[in-house]
Amino acid sequence: MRKTFLAPLLALSIITGVSYAQKTVKPATIQGIARPKLVVGIVVDQMRWDYLYRFYDLYKTGGGFKRLLGEGFSCDNTFVPYLPTVTACGHACIYTGTTPAINGITGNNWWDNNLQRVVYCTDDKNVSTVGSNNESAGQMSPANVLATTITDELKLASNFHSKVWGISIKDRGAIIPAGHAANGAFWYDSKTGNFITSTYYSKSLPAWMQQFNQRKLVDSFYEKNWTLALDKSVYEQYCDSDENSYEARPFGDNARQMPYTLQSYKGKDYGKIASTPFGNDLLLELAKATIAGEQMGKGNNTDFLAVSFSSTDYVGHAFGTHSWELLDTYVRLDETLGKLFSYLDKTVGKDQYTVFLSADHAAPHIPAFLQKNRLLSASWDDGEIKKDLTDFSKQQFNGLNLVRFVTEYDVYLDHTLMDSAKLDASNVKKAFIQYLLKKDQVYQVIDKPHAATATVPAKLREMIINGYNPQRSGDLQVIGKPGIMDGGKTGLSHGVWNAYDAHIPLVWYGWGIKKGSTSRETYMTDIAVTLAALLHIQMPSGSIGKSIEEVIK
Repeated sequence: MRKTFLAPLLALSIITGVSYAQKTVKPATIQGIARPKLVVGIVVDQMRWDYLYRFYDLYKTGGGFKRLLGEGFSCDNTFVPYLPTVTACGHACIYTGTTPAINGITGNNWWDNNLQRVVYCTDDKNVSTVGSNNESAGQMSPANVLATTITDELKLASNFHSKVWGISIKDRGAIIPAGHAANGAFWYDSKTGNFITSTYYSKSLPAWMQQFNQRKLVDSFYEKNWTLALDKSVYEQYCDSDENSYEARPFGDNARQMPYTLQSYKGKDYGKIASTPFGNDLLLELAKATIAGEQMGKGNNTDFLAVSFSSTDYVGHAFGTHSWELLDTYVRLDETLGKLFSYLDKTVGKDQYTVFLSADHAAPHIPAFLQKNRLLSASWDDGEIKKDLTDFSKQQFNGLNLVRFVTEYDVYLDHTLMDSAKLDASNVKKAFIQYLLKKDQVYQVIDKPHAATATVPAKLREMIINGYNPQRSGDLQVIGKPGIMDGGKTGLSHGVWNAYDAHIPLVWYGWGIKKGSTSRETYMTDIAVTLAALLHIQMPSGSIGKSIEEVIK
């Protein structure tokens, strides 16, 4: 009797709630279900979670980060649940709601065990460049993504009336989030200074995009040069010294500290913009042009703009987590996000759009910086590992090089050569494992097809399993000791399981979102599933995440 009595009341409350939301917010609807007019997915490439709070006092009241944290919902313990923690995998996981094991994006590059060659994550030789004579830059599509994205599911739910666009400096940052059924994706061609696409999407750039490229905004940003956004004393308080031998020098060997002169690159070198905060400003202008040109948020269906800010990654790689350049980039990004939200308020309407902001991965500190401060760390790059293992292989197996490819501490062995030499694969792997375990940098080496029985903590074991796809993954996963970074003598890299690479921000804001935060552990796989619940559409085809119920009103 109790269940019979409660059910009508529950149904009545749901109907009443939906009706009230429709009357007060007037959002886009599909078959009478309330939805926002526009969803904006923001990925900040290489953003550590602690940047939200480490620089909090420097963010402006009218900027983006304080607006997100003050008026939105922050999931403060969000993690990447797989290996390797790199760009392509992160974008794919956020938008598919699943891991490389299922969506197939096992790295930025991988050795394809079926094709027997190296594959770049968005490579597609069946399409051509649109918008540039740089043919290789545009031979890209989402063909290698093996699952649908939340953007694909929005297309399906609206019978393909929703508009979906992806934009980024990086091709993979635009293409993967936009999904298979997108209206289009645009990425930056550093040779021409134009944003381009491929024939996968269309045979020509839209007129508004052609006009945008003609403005040559890159040159106008170069004219500003890169000066300090704040007083010098702020950088001295928050950062390492300005000039360090362990920082890379993307603007030439003589450009060793801020400010940087950029004017000489006008009309000559369009690639340098990516290593400055102005790359983010350039993307802001493209976001505004895309929204206006495609009239996003103006129709009867929810539209989706996927934005990936790449310059944070370029700056982070070159200068590190405690550099003046990185702090300056995030202070400026805060202002850029504030401008984006103000633009959305005016064009789409405040409380009419939903935003999430996350990252594809985080970042470690530069090893030399840690060592200077008496903290344990070291570099050990893939090239060094491959050479070492190749030498060992030739000595151990009668001159045979059984090492085919090494990337992100993932070792691919040559099974064809093993078979022809009649070598037992399990014995070969054991020999490599025993050799690697003698290295000071190594904590453990996992036989990836048998990772489920590995004697490592359950969380690490699960991350290895989640990253393993038999067609696209290697044989052995080398796990370094904490503080071991895959990289060279300058700058930083990322890709490992540790919190410094895997703990990412996740903040929600706008239509349908509560105010607040949670310290409960959540995962990158939960983002697409939460969006599906918010939009009342099906989750992507390979999803394994869970809806973060605290986020949704």
